[in-house]
Amino acid sequence: MKPAARLRRREVADAGLWPDSVPPLLRRVYAARGANCVEQAQPRLAQLLPPDGMLGLDAATELLADAIAADRHILVVGDFDCDGATACAVGVRGLRLLGARRVSHAVPNRIVHGYGLSPALVEELAKLEPDLLVTVDHGIACHAGIAAARARGWKVLVTDHHLPGEHLPPADAIVDPNQPGDGFPSKMLAGVGVMFYVLLALRRRLREAGAFGADSVPDLSVLLDLVAVGTVADLVPLDANNRALVAAGLRRLRAGQGGAGLRALIEVSQRDYRRLTAADIGYAVAPRLNAAGRLEDMALGIECLLTENAAQARDIASTLNEINAERRAVQQQMTDEAQAAFARVSIDTQAAPMALCLFDNDWHPGVVGLVASKMKERLHRPVIAFAPAEPGSRQLRGSARSIPGFHIRDALADVAARHPDLIERFGGHAMAAGLSLRLDAFDAFRDAFEHCARLALTPELLQADVLSDGELHAAEFDRAHAESLRDGGPWGQGFAEPQFDGEFEVLSWRVVGERHLKLELGRDGLRLNAIEFGGWDGNTPPQWVRIAYRLEPDDYRGGTAVQLVVTHREAL
Repeated sequence: MKPAARLRRREVADAGLWPDSVPPLLRRVYAARGANCVEQAQPRLAQLLPPDGMLGLDAATELLADAIAADRHILVVGDFDCDGATACAVGVRGLRLLGARRVSHAVPNRIVHGYGLSPALVEELAKLEPDLLVTVDHGIACHAGIAAARARGWKVLVTDHHLPGEHLPPADAIVDPNQPGDGFPSKMLAGVGVMFYVLLALRRRLREAGAFGADSVPDLSVLLDLVAVGTVADLVPLDANNRALVAAGLRRLRAGQGGAGLRALIEVSQRDYRRLTAADIGYAVAPRLNAAGRLEDMALGIECLLTENAAQARDIASTLNEINAERRAVQQQMTDEAQAAFARVSIDTQAAPMALCLFDNDWHPGVVGLVASKMKERLHRPVIAFAPAEPGSRQLRGSARSIPGFHIRDALADVAARHPDLIERFGGHAMAAGLSLRLDAFDAFRDAFEHCARLALTPELLQADVLSDGELHAAEFDRAHAESLRDGGPWGQGFAEPQFDGEFEVLSWRVVGERHLKLELGRDGLRLNAIEFGGWDGNTPPQWVRIAYRLEPDDYRGGTAVQLVVTHREAL
Protein backbone atom coordinates (compact mmCIF):
# COMPACT_ATOMS: atom_id res chain seq x y z
CA MET A 1 0.00 0.00 0.00
CA LYS A 2 1.20 3.49 -0.79
CA PRO A 3 -0.68 6.50 0.59
CA ALA A 4 -2.48 8.77 -1.83
CA ALA A 5 -0.41 11.92 -2.07
CA ARG A 6 -1.67 15.39 -2.87
CA LEU A 7 0.56 17.55 -5.07
CA ARG A 8 0.46 21.17 -3.91
CA ARG A 9 2.51 24.23 -4.72
CA ARG A 10 4.24 26.28 -2.09
CA GLU A 11 3.12 29.82 -1.52
CA VAL A 12 5.72 32.39 -2.55
CA ALA A 13 5.99 35.56 -0.53
CA ASP A 14 7.75 38.78 -1.53
CA ALA A 15 10.93 37.77 -3.33
CA GLY A 16 12.95 40.42 -1.44
CA LEU A 17 16.20 42.08 -2.48
CA TRP A 18 18.99 39.96 -3.92
CA PRO A 19 22.37 40.49 -5.55
CA ASP A 20 22.66 39.62 -9.23
CA SER A 21 24.71 36.54 -8.32
CA VAL A 22 21.55 34.80 -7.04
CA PRO A 23 19.53 33.45 -10.01
CA PRO A 24 15.81 34.36 -10.11
CA LEU A 25 14.87 30.68 -9.76
CA LEU A 26 16.83 30.39 -6.51
CA ARG A 27 15.31 33.63 -5.21
CA ARG A 28 11.86 32.14 -5.77
CA VAL A 29 12.82 28.95 -3.95
CA TYR A 30 14.26 30.87 -1.01
CA ALA A 31 11.21 33.13 -0.77
CA ALA A 32 8.93 30.08 -0.55
CA ARG A 33 10.91 29.04 2.53
CA GLY A 34 10.57 32.42 4.21
CA ALA A 35 13.99 33.80 3.26
CA ASN A 36 14.01 37.13 1.41
CA CYS A 37 17.67 38.11 1.55
CA VAL A 38 21.08 36.44 1.30
CA GLU A 39 21.64 36.67 5.06
CA GLN A 40 18.50 34.62 5.71
CA ALA A 41 18.98 32.18 2.84
CA GLN A 42 22.72 31.55 3.17
CA PRO A 43 23.68 32.39 6.78
CA ARG A 44 27.39 32.52 7.56
CA LEU A 45 29.27 31.75 10.76
CA ALA A 46 29.39 35.47 11.56
CA GLN A 47 25.62 35.27 12.07
CA LEU A 48 25.82 32.33 14.48
CA LEU A 49 23.79 32.85 17.64
CA PRO A 50 26.08 33.53 20.64
CA PRO A 51 26.02 31.03 23.52
CA ASP A 52 24.54 33.70 25.81
CA GLY A 53 21.19 32.63 27.20
CA MET A 54 21.90 28.91 27.11
CA LEU A 55 21.02 27.71 30.59
CA GLY A 56 23.69 25.82 32.49
CA LEU A 57 26.70 27.05 30.53
CA ASP A 58 28.33 28.82 33.47
CA ALA A 59 28.19 25.69 35.62
CA ALA A 60 29.28 23.49 32.71
CA THR A 61 32.30 25.58 31.78
CA GLU A 62 33.32 25.89 35.44
CA LEU A 63 33.32 22.10 35.76
CA LEU A 64 35.38 21.70 32.59
CA ALA A 65 37.81 24.55 33.32
CA ASP A 66 38.47 23.22 36.83
CA ALA A 67 39.00 19.69 35.47
CA ILE A 68 41.48 20.96 32.86
CA ALA A 69 43.37 23.08 35.41
CA ALA A 70 43.62 20.17 37.87
CA ASP A 71 44.50 17.64 35.17
CA ARG A 72 41.49 15.50 36.07
CA HIS A 73 40.26 12.61 33.94
CA ILE A 74 37.38 13.72 31.71
CA LEU A 75 35.36 10.90 30.18
CA VAL A 76 33.08 11.80 27.25
CA VAL A 77 30.20 9.33 27.03
CA GLY A 78 28.74 9.11 23.53
CA ASP A 79 25.67 7.52 22.03
CA PHE A 80 25.22 4.84 19.40
CA ASP A 81 23.84 6.96 16.55
CA CYS A 82 25.55 9.37 14.16
CA ASP A 83 24.71 12.47 16.19
CA GLY A 84 26.04 10.84 19.34
CA ALA A 85 29.20 9.61 17.62
CA THR A 86 30.04 12.97 16.07
CA ALA A 87 29.22 14.74 19.36
CA CYS A 88 31.59 12.39 21.15
CA ALA A 89 34.36 13.08 18.64
CA VAL A 90 33.75 16.84 18.88
CA GLY A 91 33.90 16.63 22.67
CA VAL A 92 37.14 14.64 22.76
CA ARG A 93 38.93 16.62 20.06
CA GLY A 94 37.62 19.98 21.29
CA LEU A 95 38.62 19.44 24.91
CA ARG A 96 42.10 18.40 23.82
CA LEU A 97 42.37 21.55 21.70
CA LEU A 98 41.44 23.58 24.78
CA GLY A 99 44.19 22.08 26.90
CA ALA A 100 42.73 18.95 28.49
CA ARG A 101 45.42 16.27 28.71
CA ARG A 102 43.41 13.41 30.23
CA VAL A 103 40.41 12.94 27.95
CA SER A 104 38.98 9.56 27.00
CA HIS A 105 35.66 8.37 25.65
CA ALA A 106 33.18 5.53 25.96
CA VAL A 107 29.95 4.57 24.28
CA PRO A 108 27.20 2.17 25.38
CA ASN A 109 26.64 -1.03 23.47
CA ARG A 110 23.02 -1.10 22.35
CA ILE A 111 22.52 -4.76 23.30
CA VAL A 112 24.56 -4.87 26.51
CA HIS A 113 23.87 -1.49 28.13
CA GLY A 114 20.77 -0.10 26.50
CA TYR A 115 20.35 3.60 25.81
CA GLY A 116 22.46 6.33 27.35
CA LEU A 117 24.23 6.47 30.69
CA SER A 118 22.69 3.45 32.39
CA PRO A 119 23.73 1.99 35.77
CA ALA A 120 25.18 -1.00 33.85
CA LEU A 121 27.40 1.32 31.82
CA VAL A 122 28.46 3.25 34.93
CA GLU A 123 29.56 -0.01 36.56
CA GLU A 124 31.66 -0.86 33.51
CA LEU A 125 33.20 2.63 33.38
CA ALA A 126 34.41 2.37 37.00
CA LYS A 127 37.63 0.68 35.90
CA LEU A 128 38.55 3.84 33.95
CA GLU A 129 38.44 5.90 37.17
CA PRO A 130 36.99 9.09 35.68
CA ASP A 131 36.62 12.32 37.63
CA LEU A 132 34.12 14.02 35.33
CA LEU A 133 31.61 12.44 32.96
CA VAL A 134 30.35 14.48 30.00
CA THR A 135 27.31 12.98 28.30
CA VAL A 136 26.69 13.96 24.68
CA ASP A 137 23.38 13.56 22.83
CA HIS A 138 21.85 11.90 25.88
CA GLY A 139 21.59 12.27 29.63
CA ILE A 140 18.44 14.32 30.08
CA ALA A 141 16.50 11.08 30.71
CA CYS A 142 19.28 9.10 32.42
CA HIS A 143 18.26 9.63 36.05
CA ALA A 144 19.40 6.25 37.40
CA GLY A 145 22.73 6.24 35.58
CA ILE A 146 23.61 9.77 36.68
CA ALA A 147 22.68 8.96 40.27
CA ALA A 148 24.91 5.88 40.10
CA ALA A 149 27.81 7.93 38.75
CA ARG A 150 27.51 10.61 41.39
CA ALA A 151 27.28 7.95 44.09
CA ARG A 152 30.81 6.95 43.06
CA GLY A 153 31.99 10.52 43.60
CA TRP A 154 32.14 11.49 39.93
CA LYS A 155 30.99 14.83 38.63
CA VAL A 156 28.46 14.68 35.76
CA LEU A 157 27.87 17.24 33.01
CA VAL A 158 24.89 16.52 30.75
CA THR A 159 24.89 17.94 27.22
CA ASP A 160 21.76 16.96 25.34
CA HIS A 161 19.05 18.29 23.05
CA HIS A 162 16.19 15.89 23.72
CA LEU A 163 13.01 16.98 25.46
CA PRO A 164 13.23 16.55 29.23
CA GLY A 165 10.68 14.75 31.36
CA GLU A 166 8.81 16.19 34.30
CA HIS A 167 11.96 16.16 36.44
CA LEU A 168 15.57 16.86 35.50
CA PRO A 169 18.28 14.31 36.34
CA PRO A 170 20.59 14.91 39.34
CA ALA A 171 23.59 16.09 37.31
CA ASP A 172 26.13 18.71 38.45
CA ALA A 173 25.36 20.76 35.33
CA ILE A 174 22.92 20.42 32.44
CA VAL A 175 23.13 22.11 29.05
CA ASP A 176 20.07 21.39 26.94
CA PRO A 177 18.33 24.18 24.99
CA ASN A 178 15.03 22.38 25.51
CA GLN A 179 15.14 22.36 29.32
CA PRO A 180 12.70 24.66 31.15
CA GLY A 181 13.92 28.22 31.56
CA ASP A 182 16.53 28.06 28.79
CA GLY A 183 16.78 31.36 26.89
CA PHE A 184 18.74 30.24 23.83
CA PRO A 185 16.73 31.40 20.78
CA SER A 186 17.08 28.19 18.76
CA LYS A 187 15.75 24.91 20.15
CA MET A 188 16.81 22.99 17.03
CA LEU A 189 20.43 22.17 17.82
CA ALA A 190 21.45 18.55 17.45
CA GLY A 191 23.45 16.90 20.22
CA VAL A 192 26.68 17.65 18.35
CA GLY A 193 25.64 21.30 18.07
CA VAL A 194 25.07 21.54 21.83
CA MET A 195 28.54 20.11 22.53
CA PHE A 196 30.08 22.54 20.04
CA TYR A 197 28.40 25.45 21.84
CA VAL A 198 29.72 24.20 25.20
CA LEU A 199 33.22 24.28 23.70
CA LEU A 200 32.68 27.80 22.37
CA ALA A 201 31.65 28.96 25.83
CA LEU A 202 34.55 27.11 27.46
CA ARG A 203 37.04 28.70 25.07
CA ARG A 204 35.68 32.14 25.96
CA ARG A 205 35.98 31.39 29.69
CA LEU A 206 39.56 30.15 29.32
CA ARG A 207 40.52 33.09 27.10
CA GLU A 208 39.16 35.59 29.64
CA ALA A 209 41.14 33.78 32.33
CA GLY A 210 44.36 34.25 30.32
CA ALA A 211 44.79 30.59 29.37
CA PHE A 212 45.87 31.43 25.81
CA GLY A 213 48.34 33.82 24.29
CA ALA A 214 47.14 36.43 21.81
CA ASP A 215 48.17 34.25 18.88
CA SER A 216 47.39 30.82 20.35
CA VAL A 217 43.60 30.78 20.77
CA PRO A 218 42.45 27.31 19.59
CA ASP A 219 40.53 27.25 16.30
CA LEU A 220 37.33 25.29 16.96
CA SER A 221 36.18 25.69 13.33
CA VAL A 222 38.22 22.55 12.57
CA LEU A 223 35.37 20.62 14.25
CA LEU A 224 32.64 21.92 11.95
CA ASP A 225 32.85 19.00 9.52
CA LEU A 226 31.73 16.74 12.38
CA VAL A 227 29.06 19.23 13.47
CA ALA A 228 27.64 19.28 9.94
CA VAL A 229 27.47 15.49 9.64
CA GLY A 230 25.82 14.98 13.03
CA THR A 231 23.31 17.78 12.48
CA VAL A 232 22.21 16.52 9.08
CA ALA A 233 22.11 12.89 10.20
CA ASP A 234 19.86 13.61 13.20
CA LEU A 235 17.22 15.23 10.97
CA VAL A 236 16.82 18.28 13.20
CA PRO A 237 15.19 21.27 11.46
CA LEU A 238 17.72 23.34 9.55
CA ASP A 239 16.87 26.76 10.93
CA ALA A 240 19.23 29.62 10.10
CA ASN A 241 21.60 28.74 12.95
CA ASN A 242 21.88 25.09 11.95
CA ARG A 243 22.26 26.02 8.27
CA ALA A 244 25.19 28.25 9.18
CA LEU A 245 26.84 25.35 11.02
CA VAL A 246 26.14 22.81 8.27
CA ALA A 247 27.19 25.13 5.45
CA ALA A 248 30.50 25.86 7.18
CA GLY A 249 31.13 22.15 7.70
CA LEU A 250 30.31 21.38 4.08
CA ARG A 251 32.77 24.05 2.94
CA ARG A 252 35.52 22.33 4.92
CA LEU A 253 34.64 18.92 3.48
CA ARG A 254 34.45 20.24 -0.10
CA ALA A 255 37.86 21.82 0.35
CA GLY A 256 39.30 18.45 1.43
CA GLN A 257 39.88 19.78 4.96
CA GLY A 258 37.67 17.29 6.80
CA GLY A 259 39.07 14.80 9.26
CA ALA A 260 40.67 11.59 7.99
CA GLY A 261 37.68 9.48 9.05
CA LEU A 262 35.05 11.57 7.27
CA ARG A 263 37.21 11.80 4.15
CA ALA A 264 37.47 7.99 4.14
CA LEU A 265 33.71 7.58 4.64
CA ILE A 266 33.01 9.95 1.73
CA GLU A 267 35.43 7.97 -0.43
CA VAL A 268 33.93 4.57 0.44
CA SER A 269 30.46 6.04 -0.20
CA GLN A 270 31.63 6.82 -3.76
CA ARG A 271 30.78 10.50 -3.40
CA ASP A 272 32.83 13.38 -4.79
CA TYR A 273 33.97 15.43 -1.80
CA ARG A 274 34.26 18.53 -4.02
CA ARG A 275 30.50 18.47 -4.68
CA LEU A 276 29.31 17.05 -1.38
CA THR A 277 25.80 18.05 -0.31
CA ALA A 278 23.70 17.61 2.81
CA ALA A 279 21.79 14.90 0.92
CA ASP A 280 25.07 13.01 0.39
CA ILE A 281 25.65 13.13 4.14
CA GLY A 282 22.12 11.95 4.91
CA TYR A 283 21.92 9.15 2.35
CA ALA A 284 25.51 7.95 2.04
CA VAL A 285 27.93 9.05 4.78
CA ALA A 286 25.72 8.96 7.89
CA PRO A 287 24.21 5.48 7.24
CA ARG A 288 27.68 3.95 7.12
CA LEU A 289 28.55 5.56 10.43
CA ASN A 290 25.19 4.67 11.94
CA ALA A 291 25.53 1.04 10.87
CA ALA A 292 28.21 0.44 13.50
CA GLY A 293 25.86 1.39 16.30
CA ARG A 294 22.93 -0.49 14.81
CA LEU A 295 24.49 -3.90 14.25
CA GLU A 296 27.88 -3.81 15.95
CA ASP A 297 29.44 -1.30 18.36
CA MET A 298 29.57 2.46 17.73
CA ALA A 299 33.04 2.49 19.30
CA LEU A 300 34.27 1.55 15.82
CA GLY A 301 32.53 4.55 14.28
CA ILE A 302 33.94 6.93 16.89
CA GLU A 303 37.41 5.48 16.32
CA CYS A 304 37.00 6.31 12.64
CA LEU A 305 36.12 9.92 13.49
CA LEU A 306 39.00 10.36 15.95
CA THR A 307 41.88 8.84 14.00
CA GLU A 308 44.29 11.15 12.21
CA ASN A 309 45.90 8.26 10.31
CA ALA A 310 44.56 8.14 6.75
CA ALA A 311 45.36 4.44 6.23
CA GLN A 312 43.65 3.45 9.47
CA ALA A 313 40.66 5.62 8.56
CA ARG A 314 40.30 3.86 5.19
CA ASP A 315 40.47 0.43 6.87
CA ILE A 316 37.76 1.35 9.38
CA ALA A 317 35.61 3.00 6.71
CA SER A 318 35.82 -0.16 4.62
CA THR A 319 34.64 -2.22 7.59
CA LEU A 320 31.79 0.23 8.22
CA ASN A 321 30.82 -0.06 4.56
CA GLU A 322 30.54 -3.84 4.92
CA ILE A 323 28.49 -3.51 8.10
CA ASN A 324 26.20 -1.07 6.31
CA ALA A 325 25.60 -3.57 3.50
CA GLU A 326 24.57 -6.12 6.14
CA ARG A 327 22.35 -3.50 7.79
CA ARG A 328 20.59 -2.81 4.50
CA ALA A 329 19.85 -6.50 4.01
CA VAL A 330 18.48 -6.86 7.55
CA GLN A 331 16.43 -3.69 7.14
CA GLN A 332 14.92 -4.84 3.84
CA GLN A 333 13.93 -8.20 5.30
CA MET A 334 12.35 -6.54 8.33
CA THR A 335 10.56 -3.96 6.18
CA ASP A 336 9.15 -6.71 3.97
CA GLU A 337 7.93 -8.54 7.07
CA ALA A 338 6.42 -5.33 8.43
CA GLN A 339 4.65 -4.71 5.13
CA ALA A 340 3.27 -8.24 5.20
CA ALA A 341 2.08 -7.72 8.77
CA PHE A 342 0.32 -4.52 7.74
CA ALA A 343 -1.35 -6.33 4.85
CA ARG A 344 -2.73 -8.89 7.28
CA VAL A 345 -4.05 -6.14 9.54
CA SER A 346 -5.76 -4.46 6.58
CA ILE A 347 -7.48 -7.69 5.56
CA ASP A 348 -8.80 -8.22 9.10
CA THR A 349 -10.02 -4.68 9.69
CA GLN A 350 -10.92 -3.58 6.16
CA ALA A 351 -9.27 -0.26 6.95
CA ALA A 352 -5.83 1.04 7.67
CA PRO A 353 -5.31 1.82 11.37
CA MET A 354 -4.57 5.41 12.32
CA ALA A 355 -1.21 4.32 13.73
CA LEU A 356 0.79 1.13 13.59
CA CYS A 357 2.72 -0.87 16.20
CA LEU A 358 4.74 -3.76 14.80
CA PHE A 359 6.75 -6.43 16.58
CA ASP A 360 8.66 -9.48 15.47
CA ASN A 361 10.62 -11.70 17.81
CA ASP A 362 13.39 -12.13 15.22
CA TRP A 363 13.93 -8.44 14.49
CA HIS A 364 17.14 -6.63 15.47
CA PRO A 365 16.77 -3.69 17.91
CA GLY A 366 19.35 -1.69 15.99
CA VAL A 367 17.29 -1.55 12.80
CA VAL A 368 13.74 -1.02 14.07
CA GLY A 369 14.11 2.76 13.66
CA LEU A 370 14.83 2.34 9.98
CA VAL A 371 11.90 -0.04 9.60
CA ALA A 372 9.58 2.43 11.34
CA SER A 373 10.85 5.20 9.07
CA LYS A 374 10.32 3.18 5.89
CA MET A 375 6.84 2.11 6.95
CA LYS A 376 5.93 5.68 7.91
CA GLU A 377 6.99 6.85 4.46
CA ARG A 378 4.91 4.15 2.77
CA LEU A 379 1.79 4.58 4.91
CA HIS A 380 1.95 8.22 6.04
CA ARG A 381 0.98 7.17 9.54
CA PRO A 382 2.82 7.13 12.85
CA VAL A 383 4.68 3.82 13.19
CA ILE A 384 6.45 2.16 16.10
CA ALA A 385 8.56 -0.92 15.41
CA PHE A 386 9.66 -3.18 18.28
CA ALA A 387 12.29 -5.88 18.71
CA PRO A 388 13.57 -7.88 21.70
CA ALA A 389 16.22 -5.90 23.59
CA GLU A 390 18.43 -8.95 23.06
CA PRO A 391 17.78 -12.45 21.72
CA GLY A 392 15.31 -14.27 23.95
CA SER A 393 14.66 -11.23 26.13
CA ARG A 394 11.19 -10.34 27.33
CA GLN A 395 12.15 -6.68 27.24
CA LEU A 396 11.24 -4.80 24.04
CA ARG A 397 12.91 -1.79 22.52
CA GLY A 398 10.83 0.33 20.20
CA SER A 399 11.58 3.10 17.76
CA ALA A 400 8.85 5.51 16.69
CA ARG A 401 8.51 7.75 13.63
CA SER A 402 5.73 10.23 13.09
CA ILE A 403 4.10 12.55 10.55
CA PRO A 404 3.58 16.33 10.67
CA GLY A 405 0.86 17.27 13.14
CA PHE A 406 1.34 14.32 15.51
CA HIS A 407 3.98 14.91 18.22
CA ILE A 408 5.20 11.40 18.88
CA ARG A 409 7.06 12.11 22.13
CA ASP A 410 4.01 13.91 23.56
CA ALA A 411 1.82 10.98 22.44
CA LEU A 412 4.02 8.59 24.41
CA ALA A 413 3.83 10.91 27.41
CA ASP A 414 0.03 10.86 27.12
CA VAL A 415 -0.03 7.05 27.03
CA ALA A 416 2.35 6.91 30.02
CA ALA A 417 0.12 9.31 31.99
CA ARG A 418 -3.05 7.29 31.24
CA HIS A 419 -1.36 3.89 31.72
CA PRO A 420 1.56 4.33 34.17
CA ASP A 421 2.54 0.64 34.15
CA LEU A 422 2.96 0.18 30.38
CA ILE A 423 6.07 2.13 29.31
CA GLU A 424 9.27 1.65 31.28
CA ARG A 425 11.14 4.59 29.70
CA PHE A 426 10.81 6.84 26.67
CA GLY A 427 12.20 10.02 25.13
CA GLY A 428 12.59 11.82 21.86
CA HIS A 429 11.28 14.59 19.64
CA ALA A 430 8.15 15.55 17.73
CA MET A 431 8.98 13.28 14.78
CA ALA A 432 11.03 10.48 16.37
CA ALA A 433 11.20 8.76 19.74
CA GLY A 434 12.40 5.64 21.49
CA LEU A 435 10.89 3.56 24.24
CA SER A 436 11.15 0.30 26.13
CA LEU A 437 8.47 -1.94 27.60
CA ARG A 438 7.83 -5.53 28.63
CA LEU A 439 6.74 -8.10 26.08
CA ASP A 440 3.57 -8.85 28.08
CA ALA A 441 2.64 -5.14 27.87
CA PHE A 442 2.86 -4.93 24.08
CA ASP A 443 -0.80 -5.63 23.26
CA ALA A 444 -2.09 -3.16 25.86
CA PHE A 445 0.41 -0.54 24.71
CA ARG A 446 -0.58 -1.01 21.05
CA ASP A 447 -4.24 -0.48 21.91
CA ALA A 448 -3.49 2.58 24.04
CA PHE A 449 -1.24 4.13 21.39
CA GLU A 450 -3.75 3.55 18.59
CA HIS A 451 -6.47 5.07 20.79
CA CYS A 452 -4.28 8.14 21.33
CA ALA A 453 -3.74 8.41 17.57
CA ARG A 454 -7.47 8.13 16.83
CA LEU A 455 -8.14 11.06 19.17
CA ALA A 456 -5.44 13.28 17.66
CA LEU A 457 -5.29 12.46 13.95
CA THR A 458 -7.67 13.75 11.30
CA PRO A 459 -8.18 12.65 7.69
CA GLU A 460 -6.33 15.81 6.61
CA LEU A 461 -3.24 14.89 8.65
CA LEU A 462 -3.25 11.41 7.10
CA GLN A 463 -3.15 12.94 3.64
CA ALA A 464 0.45 13.07 2.44
CA ASP A 465 1.39 16.34 0.75
CA VAL A 466 4.00 16.66 -1.98
CA LEU A 467 5.03 20.32 -1.97
CA SER A 468 6.26 21.80 -5.24
CA ASP A 469 8.06 25.03 -6.06
CA GLY A 470 6.01 25.32 -9.24
CA GLU A 471 6.95 24.74 -12.86
CA LEU A 472 10.27 25.30 -14.57
CA HIS A 473 10.54 27.23 -17.82
CA ALA A 474 12.17 25.50 -20.77
CA ALA A 475 15.30 27.64 -20.39
CA GLU A 476 15.73 26.51 -16.78
CA PHE A 477 16.32 22.84 -17.60
CA ASP A 478 20.07 23.35 -17.83
CA ARG A 479 23.25 22.57 -15.93
CA ALA A 480 23.70 26.09 -14.54
CA HIS A 481 20.30 26.09 -12.84
CA ALA A 482 20.77 22.51 -11.61
CA GLU A 483 24.10 23.42 -10.02
CA SER A 484 22.74 26.59 -8.46
CA LEU A 485 19.96 24.53 -6.84
CA ARG A 486 22.43 21.89 -5.64
CA ASP A 487 24.81 24.47 -4.18
CA GLY A 488 22.15 26.83 -2.83
CA GLY A 489 21.60 24.79 0.32
CA PRO A 490 22.18 23.20 2.67
CA TRP A 491 18.71 21.73 2.25
CA GLY A 492 17.06 19.46 4.77
CA GLN A 493 14.41 19.31 7.47
CA GLY A 494 12.54 22.62 7.66
CA PHE A 495 14.36 23.99 4.60
CA ALA A 496 13.28 21.47 2.03
CA GLU A 497 15.28 20.62 -1.06
CA PRO A 498 13.67 22.30 -4.09
CA GLN A 499 11.35 20.24 -6.24
CA PHE A 500 9.13 21.24 -9.12
CA ASP A 501 6.16 19.85 -11.00
CA GLY A 502 4.82 19.73 -14.51
CA GLU A 503 3.13 17.68 -17.21
CA PHE A 504 5.31 15.57 -19.47
CA GLU A 505 4.99 13.00 -22.26
CA VAL A 506 6.62 9.65 -21.60
CA LEU A 507 8.72 9.10 -24.74
CA SER A 508 10.37 5.90 -23.52
CA TRP A 509 10.97 3.94 -20.34
CA ARG A 510 12.85 0.95 -18.96
CA VAL A 511 13.46 -0.76 -15.63
CA VAL A 512 16.94 -0.53 -14.09
CA GLY A 513 18.22 -2.25 -10.97
CA GLU A 514 15.01 -4.37 -10.83
CA ARG A 515 12.86 -1.68 -9.20
CA HIS A 516 13.87 1.74 -10.54
CA LEU A 517 12.20 3.40 -13.51
CA LYS A 518 14.34 5.16 -16.11
CA LEU A 519 12.32 7.57 -18.26
CA GLU A 520 12.77 9.85 -21.22
CA LEU A 521 10.29 12.70 -20.96
CA GLY A 522 9.20 15.27 -23.50
CA ARG A 523 8.07 18.85 -22.97
CA ASP A 524 8.28 22.10 -24.97
CA GLY A 525 10.46 20.38 -27.58
CA LEU A 526 12.91 19.15 -24.92
CA ARG A 527 13.89 15.53 -24.34
CA LEU A 528 14.77 15.06 -20.67
CA ASN A 529 16.28 12.11 -18.85
CA ALA A 530 14.54 11.16 -15.60
CA ILE A 531 14.72 8.46 -12.98
CA GLU A 532 12.19 7.38 -10.35
CA PHE A 533 13.90 5.37 -7.63
CA GLY A 534 11.69 2.49 -6.52
CA GLY A 535 9.16 3.56 -9.15
CA TRP A 536 8.66 0.24 -10.92
CA ASP A 537 5.33 -1.27 -9.79
CA GLY A 538 4.88 -3.74 -12.63
CA ASN A 539 2.62 -1.43 -14.65
CA THR A 540 3.43 0.35 -17.90
CA PRO A 541 3.64 4.12 -17.32
CA PRO A 542 0.91 6.12 -19.09
CA GLN A 543 1.81 8.26 -22.10
CA TRP A 544 1.18 11.52 -20.22
CA VAL A 545 2.10 12.12 -16.58
CA ARG A 546 2.21 14.86 -14.04
CA ILE A 547 5.29 14.57 -11.87
CA ALA A 548 7.08 16.26 -9.01
CA TYR A 549 10.84 16.17 -9.46
CA ARG A 550 14.23 17.54 -8.48
CA LEU A 551 16.47 19.03 -11.13
CA GLU A 552 20.01 17.69 -10.69
CA PRO A 553 23.28 17.76 -12.64
CA ASP A 554 23.80 14.39 -14.32
CA ASP A 555 27.38 13.72 -13.27
CA TYR A 556 27.25 10.24 -14.83
CA ARG A 557 26.85 11.72 -18.31
CA GLY A 558 28.91 14.79 -17.49
CA GLY A 559 29.15 17.90 -19.59
CA THR A 560 25.91 19.88 -19.68
CA ALA A 561 23.65 16.92 -18.89
CA VAL A 562 20.88 17.17 -16.29
CA GLN A 563 18.33 14.70 -15.03
CA LEU A 564 14.97 14.86 -13.30
CA VAL A 565 14.69 12.79 -10.11
CA VAL A 566 11.00 11.92 -9.91
CA THR A 567 9.54 12.04 -6.39
CA HIS A 568 5.83 11.75 -7.31
CA ARG A 569 4.03 10.57 -10.45
CA GLU A 570 0.38 10.50 -11.41
CA ALA A 571 -1.40 9.75 -14.69
CA LEU A 572 -3.14 12.54 -16.59
